[in-house]
Amino acid sequence: MAATAQPRARKRATKIVPPSAAHYADEDTIISQAIHILEERMYSRGPQLSSPTTVRNYLQMKLTDEPNEVFAVVFLDAAFQVIAYEHMFNGTVNSTAVYPRVVAARCLELHASAIIVAHNHPSGRTDPSQADQALTKSLEKALQLLDIRLLDHFIIGKGQPFSFAENGLM
Repeated sequence: MAATAQPRARKRATKIVPPSAAHYADEDTIISQAIHILEERMYSRGPQLSSPTTVRNYLQMKLTDEPNEVFAVVFLDAAFQVIAYEHMFNGTVNSTAVYPRVVAARCLELHASAIIVAHNHPSGRTDPSQADQALTKSLEKALQLLDIRLLDHFIIGKGQPFSFAENGLM
């Protein structure tokens, strides 16, 4: 019995059409609405920051599209309620100078008991550099002297954000 060859299915070439300005405007509206919803959840009184997923999603929305590195801080009260979210330092495409002294001073101004820090990697990679790890240790050490807890440090890029706490680096 001879095997009969099946004809190969022809693949259709698909034309890639770049998104229009209207498409981006629609996406921007959706992103803006999502940020608004996440901010309402984070800034309302209640246990909203008990979910690392909410924090991660919020920081991802805030930092993903930044063209340069941005170092941000979420300031929390003793009950881990959000006091404020601030971009503390702006950098270049591959680095940002962060000063623990300035972060600590702002914590004291806001009467923060704890913070979550985050920065983006415009390259998209979320693995921490040696400098990222050293900064985290430096911040943690400086804030401990003031009885302020550093709860986590997120790196935002493409895909899943990197959490220092979840990866045992703090």
